[in-house]
Amino acid sequence: MSKTQIQLPTETWIRATWEEYIQTIEDLSYEKAKSYYHNEKFRIEMSPLGNEHGRDHAVIIGAIAFFAATKNIALNAIDNCTYRKTRFREAQPDVSYYIGENADVIPWGTSIIDLDIYPPPTLVIEVANTSLADDKGEKRLLYEALNIAEYWIVDVQNAEIIAFAVADGGSRKINQSQVLPGLAISLLDEALQRTRQINQTQVYAWLLNQFEKAEARGKKTEGDPDPS
Repeated sequence: MSKTQIQLPTETWIRATWEEYIQTIEDLSYEKAKSYYHNEKFRIEMSPLGNEHGRDHAVIIGAIAFFAATKNIALNAIDNCTYRKTRFREAQPDVSYYIGENADVIPWGTSIIDLDIYPPPTLVIEVANTSLADDKGEKRLLYEALNIAEYWIVDVQNAEIIAFAVADGGSRKINQSQVLPGLAISLLDEALQRTRQINQTQVYAWLLNQFEKAEARGKKTEGDPDPS
């Protein structure tokens, strides 16, 4: 594959060596594109993200931030960052998180995160408006290979989250986050559905109320006397 002289097809996987992949993404034609590399294939995404994708992206980031603050969970979110395992894999998820003991593992000033040096993120999220099949398929395999602890897909069309726990090179669907203990995926689904009817401030207020109620129930349960 020579230096890009013709426009390559996007939104599909193209077989290439690592060197060909790097040469392609360094072409200024793809300066604003997202790119992925896995199993000697790469994918370039240039679809306009649009209102629906952007709003669901924003809501999920806000929801996680509020939940973590309520629970005092240490985390750092990274928006549209490149993760690179040189010669093998590369990903640019919509948003990713380092959580708990790894919250501060990436130094300020780091550009591309080199996975030969740093651990992979704890949680990766892809927002799928037109890319759902690929996010559930090849990208899921990519994130399994990168040893991400948890992978979520925000299904924009159906206003729901498909969440997977990743372990031992595979993944399984979950209904409650394991890396954000106590966070039910169904609650985030309801938040997304509410954004179709009300503004984000109202949604965040509702979410905070739900988080606070759950926290209060947890404290009450902890304080209940032992029935034995």
